[in-house]
Amino acid sequence: MKPLLFLDVDGPLNPYGALSAPAPPEGFHPHRMRPAGWSWPEPLTVLLDPDHGTRLRALQRHYELVWATTWEDEANAWIAPVLGLPPLPYVDFPAPAVPGPAGTFWKTRRLLAYADARRFAWVDDDLTEADELWARRHHPAPALLLPIDRSVGLREADFDRLEQWADAG
Repeated sequence: MKPLLFLDVDGPLNPYGALSAPAPPEGFHPHRMRPAGWSWPEPLTVLLDPDHGTRLRALQRHYELVWATTWEDEANAWIAPVLGLPPLPYVDFPAPAVPGPAGTFWKTRRLLAYADARRFAWVDDDLTEADELWARRHHPAPALLLPIDRSVGLREADFDRLEQWADAG
């Protein structure tokens, strides 16, 4: 069985930390979106790199892709079409987000439960050593937690690491 690849949107795929920069990171283009939870008068600006779709589709040989984002199913309506991805399953996150134990990110326990003893990789901009330690202690299968800089998003080296990790397992 393929490992899971949990995909966060904001940070890895949408380097929102670069929105105030003079120009988006190389390869990223702004898209104006209005997901259901967006209540401001102006649409949300989301930076996306179409090459990410190509790389993620290639990773489907190695992984089952799963949205692990507060966009939940709306990632299928707004993000997937821009990247050329098919609809993906998603992790349902209850509201409000409750901080995790031992300094872990609020998503961590939910993703470990979703993985249900399967190998998984997870890309997110809010991962810390506390999450890595929690996964090692509470998840029976190997896991790769890959923190992503929210100002640059997923880079070529990150995709290479994900592929190598999947092949090594």
